[in-house]
Amino acid sequence: MGSAVPGGARGSDAGKAEAARESGGVGVASDETQDELVVRDPISAPDADGRPRRATRRFPLFTRDTARPEGGGRAAPRDAPAPARQWPVLTVLAVVGLGLLLTALDQFRYGTLLIGLALLAGAVLRWLLPDVGMLAVRSRFTDIATYAVLGAAIVLLAMMVQPKPWLEIPFLKDTLHFTVSSS
Repeated sequence: MGSAVPGGARGSDAGKAEAARESGGVGVASDETQDELVVRDPISAPDADGRPRRATRRFPLFTRDTARPEGGGRAAPRDAPAPARQWPVLTVLAVVGLGLLLTALDQFRYGTLLIGLALLAGAVLRWLLPDVGMLAVRSRFTDIATYAVLGAAIVLLAMMVQPKPWLEIPFLKDTLHFTVSSS
């Protein structure tokens, strides 16, 4: 990237501007051209030494850190034990674990219904609480939408499971008979 000096001044003024920039001057070329500004690169906040650092719009080659999701702070004070700080995600996981246990004990409908309700409870917790700890994975909207859609789908499927479904949707039955025929 070359230096651009307003007014067409190049050559020795450009060299002075480069020297001024290297020594910590931001945009002053010299005493003679005090009113002329040298624009080279975007400049942002100063680095640790106080010199302005170059800002770029390109993504870094290596990611050094990631941003915490919105609402991803602790759900309890810092001095509380770890389980108390992460109670929202532990609650959802405990209910899912209970649902898996019921499913393993041959109560498939109740177990899957409990798993779906746990995901719906996770969506409600994410919506109502300002900080939910590790229950926050993405943005608040994406987390709520993901938990709610998956929870509702699991609940609906648990209610429609055979034999003796609790919920019957007529057009799904017609679609199934149309695609799988006995003839």
